[in-house]
Amino acid sequence: MAMLKKEPRSKFYELLQQQVQNEFHASQQYVALAVWFDNADLPQLARHFYRQAVEERNHALAIVQYLIDTDHHVDIPPTGPVRNDFAEPLELVELALEQEKEVTADFRTLMKAARAEDDYQGEQFLQWFLKEQVEEVSQMSTLVNVVKRANGNMFEVETWLARESVGDDGAPEMPPVAGGAL
Repeated sequence: MAMLKKEPRSKFYELLQQQVQNEFHASQQYVALAVWFDNADLPQLARHFYRQAVEERNHALAIVQYLIDTDHHVDIPPTGPVRNDFAEPLELVELALEQEKEVTADFRTLMKAARAEDDYQGEQFLQWFLKEQVEEVSQMSTLVNVVKRANGNMFEVETWLARESVGDDGAPEMPPVAGGAL
């Protein structure tokens, strides 16, 4: 079995490799938020963020699959530290919103790099992620607003999450995921 050599890559592929780390880090941060909510006996919020963690993991492995499919070497990176200590639930959902905004900016940077390098396949691959980020930022913005309006009554937020359909609906147009989507 021939092993791919590590060769110098374009800026786009270096950024794409970095995005694997960003997505895995986002997944780990969402696990930390889910565990915090679990410890606070807020099962709907915990479930929401556990699902978000799986979704970010799937995003990372979709990028890995694309790198494999385009004959690029892939390194699975460490994720770095995550925040675990919070004073109140609003801090957690605000962190999640900021994280989604950062990921959106990352994908915009990736798109610019693909366009600058005339990488039409790379640009096409990113389209789904850009569309997904609109949904992610919108949903987290809504969750922040719901938490603020609940004015500390987290059971109102729990009821809202149980009633509303929030999160990944398993979009069938998602790019293939290495090892299969969870």
